[in-house]
Amino acid sequence: MRKFIPTPSSSTLELGFFTIHFYALSILLGIVVAIWLTKRRYSDLGGNPNEISDLALVLVPAGIIGGRIYHVITSPQNYFGKNGSPIQALEIWRGGLGIWGAIAGGALAAFIFFKVKKMTLTFYQLADAIAPGLLIAQGIGRFGNWFNGELFGRPTSLFWALEIPVDKRPIGYENFTTFHPTFLYEAIWCFVIAGIILRIKSFNNFTRAGKVFAFYVMAYSLGRFFIEAIRIDEANLILGFRLNLWVSGLLFLGGLTLFLRRYSANTEKS
Repeated sequence: MRKFIPTPSSSTLELGFFTIHFYALSILLGIVVAIWLTKRRYSDLGGNPNEISDLALVLVPAGIIGGRIYHVITSPQNYFGKNGSPIQALEIWRGGLGIWGAIAGGALAAFIFFKVKKMTLTFYQLADAIAPGLLIAQGIGRFGNWFNGELFGRPTSLFWALEIPVDKRPIGYENFTTFHPTFLYEAIWCFVIAGIILRIKSFNNFTRAGKVFAFYVMAYSLGRFFIEAIRIDEANLILGFRLNLWVSGLLFLGGLTLFLRRYSANTEKS
């Protein structure tokens, strides 16, 4: 009998009057690691690490709110449709944080914070310091989707396939038992990009502040494009393609443009 990756039988841990949701725990763990790593990188660049602690008090809730807003806006039928429940739009522990909204919300909060409070380094240096920690947080957070048994890909019988209980299978896929573990693909991709970025200081072409963050946007968007292409969860379509495919493609182009601009600025001064 072949062994596949099982879906956890429970997504919560009951401790008396308290219920711990593993999705929320994954997000929290990712945040803690991201703050720790960002403080170290910010300090290595010559910044005051206490500034990151202050920034986190603004950036984290802004990112969570932005991620939830993006998810609800792009999946309104889950909350305001025929069988939807509007109150569940507030229950983030059940899953549903759109990474694009989280990045946008966090970036806006970071920019406002940077403008209001004078920081040691430039905004581009701050973005570069944040990039690998953010990737690791994204990767850890994806394991929350595993506990919830959600956001998997097309059916597959590969040995690393994910077993999905029948009650969690989408309509039309009830007779399939194993699917692509897209949560794992994205987590691995995030960890690989983070590893590259942590080594990037040895590459001469990445000395210009801002190029590391641009590389993060490009690389993550590229991987997300292909991962999104094999997902089968319900999604809004534009011209027959999933919304997040369009967003991934546009952000890849945006990241590439920023990278080339920062590279050109570096070349002109050399």
